[in-house]
Amino acid sequence: MARSSQTELAVLGGLSVGPMTGYALRQAIRDVLGHFWRESFGQIYPTLSNLERQGLVTRLGAGRSAPYALTDAGLGRLRGLLAQPVQHLPQRNGLMLRLFFGRQLGAATCRQLVLDARGEAERELVQFVVIRDEIESEVKTEADHPYWLLTISAGEHSARATIAWANQTLVALDRIEGST
Repeated sequence: MARSSQTELAVLGGLSVGPMTGYALRQAIRDVLGHFWRESFGQIYPTLSNLERQGLVTRLGAGRSAPYALTDAGLGRLRGLLAQPVQHLPQRNGLMLRLFFGRQLGAATCRQLVLDARGEAERELVQFVVIRDEIESEVKTEADHPYWLLTISAGEHSARATIAWANQTLVALDRIEGST
């Protein structure tokens, strides 16, 4: 799936929850989807304009602050995009890149990078509890809750895996540091 189709998917998916202004959609993508999806804010408004020209979204009123809503054609396009195979892109992980060339940094610096990563994963785990509570308290989106909670669960598992990996890596770095 092309990058523009991924942006369409995020925008149409966001609007499938309910009508939103461009700004609210941008915030929702950042705050709600942000734990597993990043979208360029510079792409959201052009995508909304393009989707409106195609009749896939419509404005509910006049002016810049009018919310956008999904049309029936837009719902069909969203379902079509969702049915396409998931595109697996190569991961870009700055920590792994640094650890791979860790000999150049030294074990002590690598240790600090891993401690920082573990701390971030621990903070994410706390955030997932907050997000889970927010989702479960939203009555108007109850039908979406089981699906949203699947993504929260994946985030929790990923954070726990990062913490376990970091603990194991710190032991290995201690051995490396002790052997030099």
